[in-house]
Amino acid sequence: MQKIRDLKPKMVWHYFDEITRIPRPSKKEEKIITYLKAFGKTHKLETHVDKVGNVLIRKAPTKGLENLKITILQSHMDMVCEKNNDVVFDFENTPIKATIVGGNVTAEGTTLGADDGIGVAAQLALLAASDIAHGPIECLFTVDEETGLTGAYALEPDFLEGEILLNLDSEDDGKLFIGCAGGVDSIATFKIESEEIDKKSNAFKLSVKGLKGGHSGDKIDKAKGNSNKLLSRFLWDLQGELKFGLARFDGGNLRNAIPREAFVIVTVLHKDVNELKNAYQTYTKTIKSQYAIAEPKMELSIEPAELPETVLKKELCQNLLDALYACPHGVFAWSDSIPGLVETSTNLASVKFEHKHIVVTTSQRSSLEAGKNDIAAMVHSVFRLAGAEVRQTDGYPGWTPNLNSEIMNITKNSYTKLFGNEPKVKAIHAGLECGLFLEKYPKLDMVSFGPTVRGAHSPDEYIVIETVDKFWRHLLDILTQIPAKQS
Repeated sequence: MQKIRDLKPKMVWHYFDEITRIPRPSKKEEKIITYLKAFGKTHKLETHVDKVGNVLIRKAPTKGLENLKITILQSHMDMVCEKNNDVVFDFENTPIKATIVGGNVTAEGTTLGADDGIGVAAQLALLAASDIAHGPIECLFTVDEETGLTGAYALEPDFLEGEILLNLDSEDDGKLFIGCAGGVDSIATFKIESEEIDKKSNAFKLSVKGLKGGHSGDKIDKAKGNSNKLLSRFLWDLQGELKFGLARFDGGNLRNAIPREAFVIVTVLHKDVNELKNAYQTYTKTIKSQYAIAEPKMELSIEPAELPETVLKKELCQNLLDALYACPHGVFAWSDSIPGLVETSTNLASVKFEHKHIVVTTSQRSSLEAGKNDIAAMVHSVFRLAGAEVRQTDGYPGWTPNLNSEIMNITKNSYTKLFGNEPKVKAIHAGLECGLFLEKYPKLDMVSFGPTVRGAHSPDEYIVIETVDKFWRHLLDILTQIPAKQS
């Protein structure tokens, strides 16, 4: 069997394979930070770590190219940690099981971490190389991009010296990105109020799984199912047909992933068991028909569960289901200026029963600040009407496209020259760290590009092997065309 380290370009795949063996969940990047510091020391490169863990490694220019502008190469070191429900995996201590399947590299039952491990690998390959021509470079590796943009938020205004930034966190070969959406999270909390169940009851676990899920920015327009919406829809409808108790609702995990799986624990009286089963069977047929094309692997199941001691009080149950059913999810508005670009969206990301509270996490995105604020306020109002306490995170800014960008034109022309076709220049609905960088360094000229990664933020994630070689060749060619410093 061909090994990942034998793929081309060998140095990039060598380092990609190496970092898949280093656990690096968001907010728990200590092991990869230690690795990067040791890498810098081994290669005798100037290395700095700031107060939140961002790592900066500088490399001197090739002889004769000292007069080029300093170029920053940037990627994030953390990865989304998602797995299939039937997979046991410790992301904090276990290496990712990467494997080659056809023309792709993927993982066994978990996210791969190509987002943004392939960017990290390209930077390391460049830093380690002795035969690549380039001007002065700075390689920035940020922490916690996936769950809070903590590294980008905390970046000090004097940490970087470069004037050009190449963000290596895009996932489409043949596309260059020069703008991104801003975002905010809206988190609703219900205080749990319980009542004892009727002992003449049975409990059942109702589940939805097998959905495609994916990145809540990049994939929000693909009409995928949302496991939280699908279960809340059934329960909301059931209220008018059958008396039941809700003991638990558990769906989704990450704020920036469309939820793939969810389950609820409900109780019904003995006499109503068949009615519940029939209702769920009918609902299953309806939903599978509705999502036959979008979600062909969707599975709905009902099975007996251990009888709980309590269920939610009727009013709280009704308020929760009203809010979940009414909460918008998906595309809210399309851009008028860039055809095909989602302008504003929202994601009903997770529902969790904690010790004394029910916590519902949602995320909103928009390329317009007003659009972001509007959809966040809409979500806020839904949950406030249902009696929840709602808080919103500070959010992060978008990156406004600069169609006159010098580095964008260099990157575009380089791709056309190398591969014979012109890349598409686009904005992305997902959030990139570039907007935050621009706040700290307003004169930065930036572009984002990368190889093709599919299924990011889900266990279906894979990277297309042939595009990594193109990505690498493209990056090296760009570095030979960096303009000279202005005297």
